Amino acid sequence: MIFQYNTIRGLEMLAVFFPSNAMRLAQIKVFGKEPTSFLRKVFWETLNHRMESGIKRIDLIDILLELKKTNEFDGDNLLAQAASFFSAGSETTSTTMAFSLYELALQPDLQNTVRKEIVEALDKSDGKITYDLIMTLTYLDMVISETLRMYPSLGYINRMPNEAYKVPNSDLVIEKGTPVYIPMLGLHYDPEYFPNPDKFDPERFNEENKRNRPACVYFPFGEGPHNCIGTRLGLLQIKLALIIILSKCEVRPCEKTSIPVVIDPRGAMTVPLNGVIYLNFRKIKSSAL
Repeated sequence: MIFQYNTIRGLEMLAVFFPSNAMRLAQIKVFGKEPTSFLRKVFWETLNHRMESGIKRIDLIDILLELKKTNEFDGDNLLAQAASFFSAGSETTSTTMAFSLYELALQPDLQNTVRKEIVEALDKSDGKITYDLIMTLTYLDMVISETLRMYPSLGYINRMPNEAYKVPNSDLVIEKGTPVYIPMLGLHYDPEYFPNPDKFDPERFNEENKRNRPACVYFPFGEGPHNCIGTRLGLLQIKLALIIILSKCEVRPCEKTSIPVVIDPRGAMTVPLNGVIYLNFRKIKSSAL
């Protein structure tokens, strides 16, 4: 429900750009009224149970409890941290998996290249999927990187300077406290950095091309000290899912597959999420690889 968009949800997300006091007066919820109530109920039930039971799980809830004890965070500030991790850590990985499979379904040669790399690695490890094995799959990494270029979870990142900043080689001064929105989609599709940007091409992310590309024109996980805290975990989840799927199944488009895919412009988060991606999955035998 958080990520399903209609005109009302689009306006609610647009309200993020306005002062927080105005949002409170209008009783606007960034996640929507019903999801917000649900998350608040689940979060406080979990937090109270953890405090009463004394159970330690070394997880986010334990960290938030420590912050609560030190009076650094309380109330909805605690809830906001949990809700952010929940929303940023689920749809972001699932949409990347879905669009990786979508693009591989449209280009069987690329899919076969990825599958060959995966199967050869699994043969060497007797079928065991380990962290070290995942890190050797360079072409899979290139495929995921290209997916995140074309279908980043966010179309932009936002920052706010703590002090006035003069842009180098320019007369522009960004005053302290000025919201700055950096167009991720604009840069990811800029033909100066990514020629023929509408084409899905994993070779953009081979070592030579990565070395020759300027910094900060590709940033699906953000940039700087406030980049995504879950980058490594997110990539690991995506790679693990694709290894299991592609080692067992062949993925192809079907009659319902939308080609090209249609992006819903009303979505401010998880940009590609616009309904259902239809694909055919066919189980394959290892002898056929």
